[in-house]
Amino acid sequence: MMMQTFIKKNLLTIIGVTIGAIAGFLYWKFVGCNTGTCSITSNPINSTLYGSVMGGLIFSMFKNNKKEKNEISRNN
Repeated sequence: MMMQTFIKKNLLTIIGVTIGAIAGFLYWKFVGCNTGTCSITSNPINSTLYGSVMGGLIFSMFKNNKKEKNEISRNN
């Protein structure tokens, strides 16, 4: 029950992390770094982790915080 609530509450962020991880891996696979000196794109793990963090951050910006909006409207 608690896990379902967590997933419902954070579904958009979870989707963002998943899409970002896939995009990070695909970036490493098709673009990558030829010289090996790029700290993020020279390694598939680094690229995938970076993509997942960025995807999670970007998608979480679109999260609808109903509780915060209700508190703001009550204070005004």
